[in-house]
Amino acid sequence: MIDGYSSGFCRSFPREEAADGGAGRRWYAVFTVPQNEKSAVKHLHLREIESFLPTYETVRVWKNRQRVHLVLPLFPSYLFVRIGSRERGRVLESPGVLRIVGNRRGPVPVPDETVEFLRSDLCTKKVEPYHELVVGEKVRIRSGAMRGLEGVLIRKNSNLRFVLTVALINQHAAVEIGAEDLEPAGG
Repeated sequence: MIDGYSSGFCRSFPREEAADGGAGRRWYAVFTVPQNEKSAVKHLHLREIESFLPTYETVRVWKNRQRVHLVLPLFPSYLFVRIGSRERGRVLESPGVLRIVGNRRGPVPVPDETVEFLRSDLCTKKVEPYHELVVGEKVRIRSGAMRGLEGVLIRKNSNLRFVLTVALINQHAAVEIGAEDLEPAGG
């Protein structure tokens, strides 16, 4: 954990959930001011909005050869909020938030399975951004909590990687996963 941000920064508010049982709440992607994702999460926290910022840890070497450990957003300029329709205004009023991702009809929810995968132990261990989606075999996770989630299989340094695509925000993440946990998606 660096600067208070571990892989996958999440703020939850159980007392709000208890009041309505979480009914009517859905996950939405939120587009933020570039490089202000962590600040936006803090402001959402002050407004008691459940939010999740997927992050990853990396080491950068500066020009003076100093190695620095950084915690960066997995999807730059995006975070996720779990809200009901009445909470949209509070999200949009938050500093750093530009809009809730959607189409002409309004905000489009992100499937719960996608957010749960990003929050899972599988994803928090060896995840990194993946910017160029290459042609590969489409696969599905065959067991566990993420069963049924589909992505593309790639290789990196002789390890298998599962590339999760969050189509709504056109972003990708590569997660190391064992071949025994995958099966062909079958078209």
